[in-house]
Amino acid sequence: MLHLIGPFTQILPLTDLPTRGSIADDELVIVENGGIVVEDGKVVEVGNFTTLREKYESATVQVVGQAMVALPGLIDAHTHICFAGSRAMDFAARNAGKSYLEIAAAGGGIWSTVQHTRAASEEKLAKLTRKRLDVLLRRGITTVEIKSGYGLSVEQELKQLRAIQKAGQGHVVDVVSTCLAAHMKPRDFDGEAEAYLEHILQDLVPIVEAEQLAQRFDIFIEQSAFTPDQAISYLTKLKERGFTLTVHGDQFTVGGSAVAVECGALSVDHLEVSGEEEAALLAQSDTIPVVLPGATIGLGCPWGKARLMLDAGCALAIASDWNPGSAPQGNLIAQAGQLAAFEKLSTAEVFAGLTERAARALGFSDRGTLGGGQIADIVAFPTTDYREILYQQGSLGPSQVWKAGAPQL
Repeated sequence: MLHLIGPFTQILPLTDLPTRGSIADDELVIVENGGIVVEDGKVVEVGNFTTLREKYESATVQVVGQAMVALPGLIDAHTHICFAGSRAMDFAARNAGKSYLEIAAAGGGIWSTVQHTRAASEEKLAKLTRKRLDVLLRRGITTVEIKSGYGLSVEQELKQLRAIQKAGQGHVVDVVSTCLAAHMKPRDFDGEAEAYLEHILQDLVPIVEAEQLAQRFDIFIEQSAFTPDQAISYLTKLKERGFTLTVHGDQFTVGGSAVAVECGALSVDHLEVSGEEEAALLAQSDTIPVVLPGATIGLGCPWGKARLMLDAGCALAIASDWNPGSAPQGNLIAQAGQLAAFEKLSTAEVFAGLTERAARALGFSDRGTLGGGQIADIVAFPTTDYREILYQQGSLGPSQVWKAGAPQL
């Protein structure tokens, strides 16, 4: 059945934008007094509301009750929201002068969350994750990636992945599960890093595959985690088994971008210390660079090199990195507004990075714009000017969200 949603003061379909590189705001298509025609959960047409109402006489009409600006549903392509516990102690220690790596060496950091997450039941983790999915939906997120990586043993990683699967079942937000068992070598593993990665491949991956718990695998390439050579060996074997790949890279030291490109990863995420060499390499590849402003805000470290990546010709995506340690805020629009100010990003570049380019970082081609045939995921903000959304840096939240054409808020 056809139905027409509107009228919106403005609709930004985000169609026909450059697929790579910089985007000027004057390249945005803005549909005034707009409507969106939906059938079977997909966009049929976007255009003038009055014209569409005349064209689709049989369509049911959902009239929105206030002035709103509509965008495609937002996509958060990098989160760690399946966890238990808090890392407020890490935040206080960082503000007192300790570095991320010093805190990790002293027993804080990822290992602290591992201990709390291991102590939680699968049902408890699923419940916590569902609550965070509810928060994301209210913030306009209609598709989200969630990583494991706080179990760091076969049993505990499976518990996390099953909790992610359980949380996503029946929830309106689409969940993409990623296995990050290679977050770090667990402190209670008796062996070297290479042995731990082989343990994952031999003992965890077959169960993940059999239960269809994840199609994506990730690895953290850093001094406190795994080396580029270790990552290449691990990722190559996963790719041979048909999994898609992503990489935590270039957060504190470079090397991750090169690994991601060599292994054909869908994305490489962080990029705080990337330089011109890394940007050029990514621009010549199909790997999407994903910057994580939440980690910058949480850690007080440099911003991911968004401007550098765009100017080099990359298809930049922006994600929250919502996690209990380095990025506890989880407010993607707030983070993107601040990133735009510091990295001098156009509104068009930010919106593309939260939608179509983020979709590609997760391997999707059926969402991220409001073009014909796309899933009708829509977020609307209570304003008459699209520029207010980033200008207010998170204080202007969505007034309505539609998932596959169905209203949610």
